[in-house]
Amino acid sequence: MDILDSFHGSPFTAAMAMERGLSRDRLRDLLAHGLVRQPLHSVYVAAAEPDTLVLRAKAAALVLPEHAVVCDLCAAWLHGVDLLDFAELDLVPRLDVVSTDGHEGSRRPEVFGGKRDLRADEIMMVHGVRVTTPVRTVCDIARLRGRLRALAALDEFRRVHGISEQELRAMLPRFVRHRGVIQLRELIPLSTDKADSQAESWIRLIIHDAGLPLPEPQVWSLLPEWGRVRTENAYAHLRIAVEYDGEEFHTSEEDREHDRLRRDALRRAGWIVIVVRKDGLGEQARAVWLQELVAAMASRAPADKAKRIYSRGPDHPSYRRRKARDR
Repeated sequence: MDILDSFHGSPFTAAMAMERGLSRDRLRDLLAHGLVRQPLHSVYVAAAEPDTLVLRAKAAALVLPEHAVVCDLCAAWLHGVDLLDFAELDLVPRLDVVSTDGHEGSRRPEVFGGKRDLRADEIMMVHGVRVTTPVRTVCDIARLRGRLRALAALDEFRRVHGISEQELRAMLPRFVRHRGVIQLRELIPLSTDKADSQAESWIRLIIHDAGLPLPEPQVWSLLPEWGRVRTENAYAHLRIAVEYDGEEFHTSEEDREHDRLRRDALRRAGWIVIVVRKDGLGEQARAVWLQELVAAMASRAPADKAKRIYSRGPDHPSYRRRKARDR
C-alpha cells in the first residue's frame, strides 16, 4: 500500500504504477481484493478515495489525447451525471472523446475516438479537461443512444443542470440532417426535471411507448394517517401509481419496511400502486405490469352510458310535440 500512498490519492495508469515498482500482477491482485478501483478503462485509483468531479477529471486527463474533447457518456460523467446501462451492468467505461478542427480521431485502446463538428460555445473546461457543455452533451446522448437511455439523460441533465425544454428546443436546428435528430425532437417534450432516477424515466417512456397516457413524474397526496406522500409516475385523478424499486434505495430492510408501510397507507386511501423491480424491465416482464396498469386504468375509468341523454328545452321540437299531446 506504500506505493499507492505515493500517488497521494490521485489516479494513475498501469505504466505509472510499474515505474514505481508495482507489477501488473500485483495491480490486478489489488483490484480483485477491492483495494483499487477503475474509474476509467486503464486508469486506477485507491478504492478509499472519494468519487469527486476533480478525481474524474484527473483520471480522464491521463488518457485524453491531444486536441480531443470528452463527449457523450463520459462528458456526462464529468458533469456529475452517471448514466447506467439499461441492464445496470457494472462495466469500466472507456473514455468517449472526439477530435475537432480537422484532427484525426484517436486510436488509443483506452478511448472511443472519433471526429465531430463542435462550435467553440459547445466546449468548456471541467477541472482542466475539455468537455462538451451540458446542453450539447445531453443532446448528443439523446440523439445517438437508445430511447430509454436518451430520455433518462434528458431528465437527469434537466434536473441536475437546470436545462429547460426551451434550451433543448433551441438546439434542434443545430442537428438538422444529423443522425438521431428525429428521436431528439420526439423526446424533448417528453422530458422533465422532476424524475428522481433513470429507472423512473425508463418506466415513464415504457408506458408512453405502450400507447398509454403519460403519467406525472411526481405527485404529492395528503393521507389522513400518514401526511404528505409522494408517488412517482402517477395518475392523480385515477389514484394509480407505477413505482420502481431499485437496488440503491431499496436494499435495506428499513427501506423496504418504510415503502411497505407507505404503500399500505396509499392503498387504504384508495390508490392502486404497481411496483416494478429490476427484473421487471425486460420485454416479457414489462408486458405483465403494463397489462396490470391497463386493467387498473379500466377499473377507474367512468362507466359509459348506453345512450347519451341531453336536456331539451321549450325550443326543441320534441318538447313542443309532447306538450301538444298533453293538451
